[in-house]
Amino acid sequence: MKNQIFIPTILILLFSSACTTGSDLRGKYKKSHDDKTYLIVEENNGGLCGNIFVDGKIWPYQIGEKGPISAGQHNITCSDKPETEGLISFEVMEGTTYRFQYWGP
Repeated sequence: MKNQIFIPTILILLFSSACTTGSDLRGKYKKSHDDKTYLIVEENNGGLCGNIFVDGKIWPYQIGEKGPISAGQHNITCSDKPETEGLISFEVMEGTTYRFQYWGP
């Protein structure tokens, strides 16, 4: 009886930890090819953005270009006052490439 419970539990844990593809309100993510963590800003708010700021600093990469980022919670905006206006939060999981796609509410 003990082994009957143990084996399915191991299989569930293996499959859930290997599954790093998905989406949320702001974008989608998948396991990166080299286990590093990246951000791709795929959209510039319908062309309304000039500079894009991530965590208060200008994002130095082009739209659609992959850039390294730390895992965790981040803020993005295209306001000239990135510390106070229009902040949108999103989370990037370690070892994934996160594609930010949605600026809406």
